[in-house]
Amino acid sequence: MSVCKGIYHVLIYAKTEHKVALRMVLIPILNLNMEKRIVIVTGGAGYIGSHTVVALHESGYRPVIIDDFSNSKPEVLDGIAKITGVKPQLFSLDCRSKNDLLEALQSCTADGEVAGVIHFAAYKAVGESTEKPLDYFENNIGSTVSLLAAMSESGVSNLVFSSSCTVYGQPDQIPVDESAPILPAESPYGYTKQACERLIMDAFKSSMPLSACLLRYFNPIGAHQSANIGELPIGHPNNLIPYLTQAVAGLRNPLTVFGNDYPTEDGTCIRDYIHVMDLARAHVASIAWLESNSPSCEAFNLGTGTGKSVSEVIAAFEKTNGIEVPYAFGPRRSGDVVAIFANAEKAHRELGWNCEFNLEEALRDAWKWQLQLAQA
Repeated sequence: MSVCKGIYHVLIYAKTEHKVALRMVLIPILNLNMEKRIVIVTGGAGYIGSHTVVALHESGYRPVIIDDFSNSKPEVLDGIAKITGVKPQLFSLDCRSKNDLLEALQSCTADGEVAGVIHFAAYKAVGESTEKPLDYFENNIGSTVSLLAAMSESGVSNLVFSSSCTVYGQPDQIPVDESAPILPAESPYGYTKQACERLIMDAFKSSMPLSACLLRYFNPIGAHQSANIGELPIGHPNNLIPYLTQAVAGLRNPLTVFGNDYPTEDGTCIRDYIHVMDLARAHVASIAWLESNSPSCEAFNLGTGTGKSVSEVIAAFEKTNGIEVPYAFGPRRSGDVVAIFANAEKAHRELGWNCEFNLEEALRDAWKWQLQLAQA
């Protein structure tokens, strides 16, 4: 391993209490003594993508965004710039177009060393996928096929795929680990993630030069602590927390909790809620891991390891932020599993990654982001 790559790995794997001091010392050294390695982030203007772009910058990489803004806004790049001091390079294109992707990847390889690609670009709402399955198949699977082809032709070999815990369906045992069987998907969205993982694994087994991390993460929530970026759904929010914060802010009708008759202690679904910045750092750690462990194709669960019911999340939000959540119970939503949360020991062991934030901190940052939006 080169000295410069060694510095990157020190930044990635350092203990939480040492990260800030190390970054203050080592990032200037990297900036002065080497050209930053490029990481291409598809869907980099989206919720998780934008936070990962910030985490990449903080770890000494040079993130390059690919996004068509079909589910994000260009203003997100200004928020990233407020945090990092640098507006990231952007290729505005549809990831379903292999030719456009190839042109972007070739431009990046001509401009510097490309450490890898992080692939976020996908439709992501379980409920919506049951209403628009063809859109989900075309976009999520089609973009992954195009990306793999473009990577092969451009000579970029490292891929971090943003997958989902939905690949497990309704698991027989929880917390679920990576050895759990891939059960029939509960939704078209879950099926597309299963199909994309299969595509990547089959490509890895072929003659294609490819190494990949398949990150099966659980429910991301929260926002950057600066409140300069956060979850910004286009139109009607499909996820719990953005709808909750908008309902509290008076921008939406009371929150509907889908089902209170599930076989759980309080009757509501149980999920593993992870702070988006913890999730972002896991993607950065995966790029670093691939640089030292290629050729490899491994799946990693990312989560806190603790399940929280929807009712528990509402109560935690109210306690943390000192404000009441307007909500009512409604019927179950198609495609939802009863309960799922992570065994993330493999990510702890192999990636050197752990969650730094708890549920209350994530809910605090989500509300801070909503308040900032109201002032904008």
